[in-house]
Amino acid sequence: MQQVQDTPEEWRVVATTTPFTGNKTSVRTDDVVMPDGSVVRRDYQVHPGSVAVLALDGQDRVVVLRQYRHPVRQKLWEIPAGLLDVPGENPLHAAQRELYEEAHVKAEDWRVLADVYTTPGGCDEAVRIFLARDLAEAEGERFEVAEEEADMELARVPLAELVRKVLAGELHNNCLVVGVLSLAAARAGEGLDALRPAEAPWPARPFES
Repeated sequence: MQQVQDTPEEWRVVATTTPFTGNKTSVRTDDVVMPDGSVVRRDYQVHPGSVAVLALDGQDRVVVLRQYRHPVRQKLWEIPAGLLDVPGENPLHAAQRELYEEAHVKAEDWRVLADVYTTPGGCDEAVRIFLARDLAEAEGERFEVAEEEADMELARVPLAELVRKVLAGELHNNCLVVGVLSLAAARAGEGLDALRPAEAPWPARPFES
């Protein structure tokens, strides 16, 4: 029986360049040797990685925010998320920071919901999506937001409503879609307490506890 599990593999690269370097990401061009010996050129975005948080309150509502996303020219409903700003940063610490900064919320119970590559055909971004429960208002001043985040709207929406809207094609953000459907699947399966611990290894973005 075929084992269905992603596995590491690296085809030989005979040349590489970085034609563009941005503030947080860059574009790399690799000449990659194919199995038949031919060499093809592959362009892709190099990304530091991200974390996202599906924060679930005691009334079975998910903390969501609405934000303008210029590349797709839409305001999207999303879950709190952000970049791994420092190489090797503990993703749990980054997720806790994002939940505080974007929603002014803290959580007592953290689990790993899913690990995904957002666009593996053209970008090496890896995202760890956490489930956060036992929510409370964060202490202290609210984080001062800027740029697109200054126009952000916050809401708490019942999980069942988000599932319906995802399947109806009304919600499109990758992390929200994966997070909401993963949570629904976990509940229908072995339950939320069977999810991986928050400090579970993440080979795509190794970190120190």
